[in-house]
Amino acid sequence: MGRTRPDGAVAADGQLAFDELDTPLRDTTFVVVDLETTGGRPGEDAITEIGAVKIRGGRVLGEMATLVDPGRSIPPAIVQLTGITSAMLVDAPRIERVLPAFLEFSRGCVLVAHNARFDTGFLRAAAVRMDLAWPRFQVLCTVQLARRVLTRDEAPSVKLSSLATLFTSSTRPTHRALDDARATVDVLHGLIERVGNQGVHSYAELVDYLPTVTAAHRAKRTLAAGLPHAPGVYLFRGPSDEVLYVGTSKNLHRRVRTYFTGSETRGRMKEMIALATRVDHVECSHAVEAGVHELRLISAHTPPYNRRSKYPRKGWWVALTRESFPRLSVVRTPAAGAIGPFAQRTTAVESAGLIAEHLRLRSCTRRIRAADVHHCEPEAVGGCTAAGEPATAAEYAPLADAFRRFADGADVAVVEEAVARIDALSEDLLFETAARLRDRTAALLTALRTVQRLGALAAVGQLVAARRAEDGGWEFVVVRHGRLAAAGVSRRGVAPMPVVEALIAGAETVIPDDTPLRGTTPEEVALLARWLDSGGVRIVDVTDRWSEPVGGAGRWAPWVATVQDVGRRERERTMAWA
Repeated sequence: MGRTRPDGAVAADGQLAFDELDTPLRDTTFVVVDLETTGGRPGEDAITEIGAVKIRGGRVLGEMATLVDPGRSIPPAIVQLTGITSAMLVDAPRIERVLPAFLEFSRGCVLVAHNARFDTGFLRAAAVRMDLAWPRFQVLCTVQLARRVLTRDEAPSVKLSSLATLFTSSTRPTHRALDDARATVDVLHGLIERVGNQGVHSYAELVDYLPTVTAAHRAKRTLAAGLPHAPGVYLFRGPSDEVLYVGTSKNLHRRVRTYFTGSETRGRMKEMIALATRVDHVECSHAVEAGVHELRLISAHTPPYNRRSKYPRKGWWVALTRESFPRLSVVRTPAAGAIGPFAQRTTAVESAGLIAEHLRLRSCTRRIRAADVHHCEPEAVGGCTAAGEPATAAEYAPLADAFRRFADGADVAVVEEAVARIDALSEDLLFETAARLRDRTAALLTALRTVQRLGALAAVGQLVAARRAEDGGWEFVVVRHGRLAAAGVSRRGVAPMPVVEALIAGAETVIPDDTPLRGTTPEEVALLARWLDSGGVRIVDVTDRWSEPVGGAGRWAPWVATVQDVGRRERERTMAWA
């Protein structure tokens, strides 16, 4: 017996109807966005206004509009074009407050804009400056759609004002964000109405209709045919069966299918699709398991078209050397009690110097036997940070112990002294020196917080956690020493505890080492820590105390956030003056 489709027709068993391949356009939620900016260069110019309209099935579900303080004056030409003056933006919120609200407003929606590359470029650039994760939005450009749908005789220009006139928009574009977003809504509806008679009924078919996809590219959509509508990891393989790219999704079939449509605009991915001969997959219980498997597969295969996570142990660590007179060394492989990981070696070296200076750990590199004494003469510039009176190994040992207490969160004197020095430098009007020390201290605290936060989870022998699934059941993870040891789900109506017991019984055995993260990669333990910190997660069982040190770097998190915000503002002002 066939299945009844939403349009009333019946599809044969085993065959997907077109609107099962993706959400029908009438059920797709769009967020139509328009920006006003100080210029046309994302990353250099800034947003001054955001207007957005959320629509579905021809109905307006909500609107969002706000001016945005760009942190700089508005060029006269932009004032003349938009009517937005610097005086109007005095009390406006900064983009750091506005962008998270916009991303929440747009969550799970298709992003639409007239000349989408411009608007998404500014939004992505703002997210990068804020260290904010940019969602994998599906994006639709009404300029591209108009050029595909309309003839030149009908629309010699695809400017928003011209299209608004053509489709008799109820709102006239005014170069103000909300007005232009409302006009774009009417243009979008007019264009969708045109393509509906040509068999375009879903978002995937709509972007397929755009002229950016070649016939050869589109033909490879058959590679997605056998993939399940389930969470997991997908692997694109090349002609020699090599792994070209690894990704993850909550819906493998739908995600892989988008690579063969106009929604995929990345040049590298188009190049990868041209080489791909098949797509393998690993079906997972839920998104967390898929995320972990993605990290492990990227690390194992180092695919050429993946940019991140190919070298999970690439970071730098600050650790004590194993000597009678230990000093700080910057290394790739962490030792017990090390601080890190730092993304840049330069940052790690600066942090090591900051610690050594305040704890008076030696920075000289000569070998000293246990029976000898350490003695370096003070120098005006570049001398040993432990220069001064001679010290035996026993007299020097408390300095190394002080570093260990600092790394463990038991002693924060290093940070307190650094902050006091920053204040003193500022009072002496040595602002540039104070700013450099401020940034170095913040970088050190960021790495210290990372290792203390992730190390706390890695120290737990076993932790079982659960979160409500979208279908009403439960998603489970078993974490052992910061590594995902098992994952599973209990469907709605199924008793959860027998599932938990089965997962624990079959979980991977994890043998920890004495490094700060117990041998787990920073990316994997960080992914699990983020999930455990997310809303709705419940701890089912834990074998050890899971806690960060009371006096650790976490207490300085507000100070670090303020420093990072000030640093971003300073960089923006520097770019504005350049």
